[in-house]
Amino acid sequence: MTDNGGLTPVFCTIVPPHVLDRLARHEDPALSGPARRSLEHDAYQRTKRRLTTVVGAPAVAAPAGAAADQPHRTVYDAGHTQDLPGHRVRAEGSDPGSDASVNRAYAGLGATFELYLKAYGRHSIDDHGLPLDATVHFGEGYDNAFWNGEQMVFGDGDDEIFLDFTIPVDVIGHELTHGVTQHTANLTYFGQPGALNESVSDVFGSLIKQYTLGQTAADADWLIGAGLLAPRVQGTALRSMKAPGTAYDDDVLGKDPQPATMEDYVRTGRDNGGVHINSGIPNHAFYLAATALGGYAWEKAGRIWYDVLTGGRLKKDAQFADFATLTVKAARERYGAGDELQAVQKAWEEVGVRTL
Repeated sequence: MTDNGGLTPVFCTIVPPHVLDRLARHEDPALSGPARRSLEHDAYQRTKRRLTTVVGAPAVAAPAGAAADQPHRTVYDAGHTQDLPGHRVRAEGSDPGSDASVNRAYAGLGATFELYLKAYGRHSIDDHGLPLDATVHFGEGYDNAFWNGEQMVFGDGDDEIFLDFTIPVDVIGHELTHGVTQHTANLTYFGQPGALNESVSDVFGSLIKQYTLGQTAADADWLIGAGLLAPRVQGTALRSMKAPGTAYDDDVLGKDPQPATMEDYVRTGRDNGGVHINSGIPNHAFYLAATALGGYAWEKAGRIWYDVLTGGRLKKDAQFADFATLTVKAARERYGAGDELQAVQKAWEEVGVRTL
């Protein structure tokens, strides 16, 4: 259950549909073929997710007698099929094997679990020790990674535009955070609440990377998916929280469409109302607040965002102004009328979102 009266998991991918749509229209079959197959995979999984939402998904609980403060990870190999979860290849506590994708997925699951536990006292995705499952080598040249409401799934990429999706730990943290949102605020995946859903995943995905690397807000690159783009691509990542709209500018992918402020808010019917595009605005607000406060971003700015996500006052259909207002209230309640409050207020002001 969620704080908003019902579990409504959604199908969330790290690569936006508009990116794959553009690739699918390319004249080079080496680029268009994997993109088209990836879109077909996504459409199938999205439909399956909707059906599961209607009939109900099987309940998943931590193993009997298992400690809630320890992760319970299982990694599977789909063998380039679409069959989930696939063949089990690594269980909790087992040694690394020869498959780098398996090892990275296992480590990323652990890094996500650790950040939520150590920084916020959260026991896995649902706060009740939910097992963390992941499948690697999904599909043939699959250009995406996703959370399907029950587990993580990673493609290998096509090696032309995208590399293996287990490479960036923030991608793993991003997708698992969709599970945290699913079990807490349960933000509707459309329009501004959908963009907030995506932004929250980017925020905590970035914090998981920073925590893993021991980086301060000043040291962090604030990129989502750095290391994911193949060498031929003119770009550094999928998104930039520091400078939305600058992550890539490529003759195949096009130019990063994310706005940094409400002045450039994109109104579109694609991508569930631009959830992967307009998330740049709250992303930038978090970056501004975190860098203004300095130090480790998960400690203060991250704490404020986590308080809002899990506090029970964030509505499923929250708009940017609603979320911003709650971050101001959370900053005041936790830290008083000090630097934290001022940093949050100024951040939202700079991106053009009014607090109520």
